Parts: sequence; structure tokens; C-alpha cells
Amino acid sequence: MARHSTGKILNTARRSGAVLLCLVIGLPVLSDFASAQEMRERRTLFEMMFGSPNRRDDRMYAPDRGQPRMRRPPQRENRAVTRPQAPRRTPSVVQMRTEKPAPVAKLENARRVLVVGDFLAGAMGEALVSTFESSPAIAIDVRANGSSGLVRTDYYDWFANLPQFLKETSPATIVIMMGSNDRQQMVIGDTKEKYGSDLWFKEYERRIDALISLAKRQQVPVLWVGLPAFQSPSLTADFVGFNRLYRSHIEKAGGEFVDVWDGFVDEAGKFVTTGSDVNGQQARLREADGIGMTQAGKQKLAFYVEKFVRRHLDGASPDLTTLDGSNLPALTSLPALGIDAQQVRTQPISLTDPDLDGGDVLLGEKRAAKFSVVPSPREKLTKQGLMDAAPLGRVDDYRMPAPAETAAK
Repeated sequence: MARHSTGKILNTARRSGAVLLCLVIGLPVLSDFASAQEMRERRTLFEMMFGSPNRRDDRMYAPDRGQPRMRRPPQRENRAVTRPQAPRRTPSVVQMRTEKPAPVAKLENARRVLVVGDFLAGAMGEALVSTFESSPAIAIDVRANGSSGLVRTDYYDWFANLPQFLKETSPATIVIMMGSNDRQQMVIGDTKEKYGSDLWFKEYERRIDALISLAKRQQVPVLWVGLPAFQSPSLTADFVGFNRLYRSHIEKAGGEFVDVWDGFVDEAGKFVTTGSDVNGQQARLREADGIGMTQAGKQKLAFYVEKFVRRHLDGASPDLTTLDGSNLPALTSLPALGIDAQQVRTQPISLTDPDLDGGDVLLGEKRAAKFSVVPSPREKLTKQGLMDAAPLGRVDDYRMPAPAETAAK
């Protein structure tokens, strides 16, 4: 009996231990499942329908692995790629370009301009030819030698060649531009004088006067064009002194000096490679060596000289037209108006009507003024504030007609 009770108790203890062991093993799985269910149940209906934009942990709402995933339909491959068109850039400044006038034939009696000098004179003369292409009454003759000057007479003698050029062209105006090649030693007699000495400058001034005297024999206006600035500081400093000599000697002889210095320097007086062209636009004026001129630079040199040339040859410009009775258009009178019985003609008002202001002459005529004791309509209006009644029948006559006039009508 005792042994039977003891076995029953042991069996009950074993069963209880097995149940307890199963609960301990399955507790983590149940807790994870319960917590997951609890987290999912905390979502609101709005979040379940539209989703939550701000999720602290996306793993809380991860779908179960056991649930089948919905596959998206494969997208069709679009091989054609359409590139967006680049936006059109509208220029901020629209420049209107005018066609260059075609060259015209020169007249037989066209007035000629002779340009002599070194390579700068040749560049300027080339641009002057282009400038006066449309002027049939002005012709440009260029006689230039690029390496010439007043110093090396053994290389090119202007004192011997200029009279021949004057005879060939018979110019109405002479333009001289040289000196860019003159910074070198000079042969004076049998000696070689170094550049910059007092004897060198004395001989150089004598040669300037000699060349101007040859040009003045033609008894026409003579222009001497000054030198521009150069990239080399030493050249620029020396050419400032050269320009002083050219100005003083040409003005002493009765000619004119054309100063082009400001057109090729900046506001501080320093050499510039790029500057304003004749149209005010920024352009490259000088070559890479800082000496030669580009096409824009040549045109700018010609622009300075053109003003002086046109001033001396103003009667030769084809754009000037004499206005006289021979070229005025015919004046035709207006046709006479037909006379109609229903037309009411008003008499013209005389400008000397005494009723206007109490006078009988126009303003400005030197005549003795007539005074009247009776105030004029203007005096009544300005001084007394009174206005005379409108004449009978005028549009501003608001008086009621008399009964006799109404009956007569």
C-alpha cells in the first residue's frame, strides 16, 4: 500500500515537471509572437491604409516571411531616350549690323590724299582707302615703306622720293606718319652719332623741318600723325618726346598735328592691347608683339585722320547736296473746293484783329503802341473776371431766341 502511494506521487511529479519544461521552452516564442502582434495592433487605421510617413523602426512593420510576396509586373524597357532641349539663350544686347557700302568709281577730278611714312602709315593708309571707298570725290594714295624713317637715309631717302610722289599724285592734302624706326644711331657727315645725344636731336629736328618744307611746296594742308603708345615702356617714353617735336614743328610751319595717343592707352595712360574700336565696342587693337596694328587698330588710326581730311575737303564729300530752287520738288496747289448751298464758309480771322487784345499789330513789330480807355476782353477776364457774351449764332451762344425770331422760323 505504501509502495503504491509512492509510485503515484512520482508519476504526478514527473508529469508536472514535463509540463513545466514545455512551458519554459515555448515561452520566448510565445512572447515574441505576442509582442509582434501587440506592435502591429498599435497601428491606426490611417496608417494601415496609407502607411506611416515617419517610422522609427521599419522592422516593426516588416511582413511575415511566410506570407507570399506580391510581384510587380515587369516594366517595358524604353530604349528611346529623349533629351530635353537646351534653353535658348537670348542675347542681352542685339547689335544691328549694316551692310558695308559697295565701292564706287572715283571721279576724274577727285581730290587726292597722299599718305607717306613707315609701317604705321601704311596700316593707316590701308584703312583710309576702305573708309573713303564710297566717296567718289576723294581718293587715297599710299606711299609707305615699313622700315623707313628720318634717320636711315641710306636705306630709304624720303627727301629724294617725296618730291616725285607729289608730282605723280598732285594731292589736295598730305598726311605724314613716321618715327617708329628712328631710335637708332644717325650718320651725320662722316660721324656716327649715338641716339639720345644733343647733336642727334638737333639733327633730327632739322630733318623734320626739311620734310615739312618739301610737303609745303605743294601749298596744300599738311597733317602729321603722332605715334601711339607701344608695349615697351622705353619705346613709349621716347615716343612721348618725339610727339612733342612733331607737334611743335608742324604747327610752327602752319600744319596740323593729329594726336592719336589717347586712343591706344587706358585711363592711367598705360599701353593697352584691347580697347574701344571706332564703334565703341571692345576689340583687340594691337598685335601680339605690342607694336603692329590689328584691323580694328588700323581703322581707329584712320578714324582720327578722317576727321581732319573731311574738314579740309568738305566740298568734295558726295553726301553734301546744295539745296536751291533747281532741285526742290514742284509745289502743286490744292484743288478748289466745290461750292455747295449747304456749306457755310467762315471768314478767315486776321492776326491783327483789334478785338483780340486791343492792338492792331503782331507781337514784335516796332510800332508805337496804341492805348485805349475801354478795357480789352483779356483785361476784363484777368482783372475783373468778366467775359463778354458770345457773338450771336456761335456754338457757345446759349441765349434764348426772341419770340419774334421763333415765330419767323
